[in-house]
Amino acid sequence: MTTSAVSIEKETVISERPHTFLRQTDGEDNGSIRSRFQSMILEMQESVCGALEALDGAGKFKEDAWTRPGGGGGISRVLQDGAVFEKAGVNISVVYGVMPPEAYRAAKASAAGQKSGPVPFFAAGISSILHPKNPFAPTLHFNYRYFETDAPKDTPGAPRQWWFGGGTDLTPAYIFEEDIKHFHSIQKRACDKFDPSFYPRFKK
Repeated sequence: MTTSAVSIEKETVISERPHTFLRQTDGEDNGSIRSRFQSMILEMQESVCGALEALDGAGKFKEDAWTRPGGGGGISRVLQDGAVFEKAGVNISVVYGVMPPEAYRAAKASAAGQKSGPVPFFAAGISSILHPKNPFAPTLHFNYRYFETDAPKDTPGAPRQWWFGGGTDLTPAYIFEEDIKHFHSIQKRACDKFDPSFYPRFKK
């Protein structure tokens, strides 16, 4: 592994999902954004999988859970060979790791002046990709995540950085204008609930 690589521990498949993937210091009782975001993506995974199974009418999701020794883990769910979907995946992850200072500075422009030193981080997210059987139906992908860094090692007093990221993509093999209009109307509706300026900004 090169010095510029992000360090994340190897995952271990487990037979049953744990109550939480958070480290004890990030426990669910402290009301932290880490805890709240984990709860949200777990609920969203259940909701999305339920809606997709209802739409498919035949396929069912199979689940695999995994953890890492230093804390963190995830749940992968896959529906395969359904009536509507050739394959559909809905995954969540809650991970801890360490990134090199150059990766930290590349990710956050505000960190450009930070001193050197490995930076511990926390990341949690939900992602999905849907492949319909019908070639005229578009593939859909989304990925939404929360990312947070601790103070860099050997850098006392360095501020913690945090941000949200992600997006949604529609990938048609055959373009139907009504599909595209519907896709963008749904994205705009979601953005407008918070700020009408979000959709034109995020659309780029």
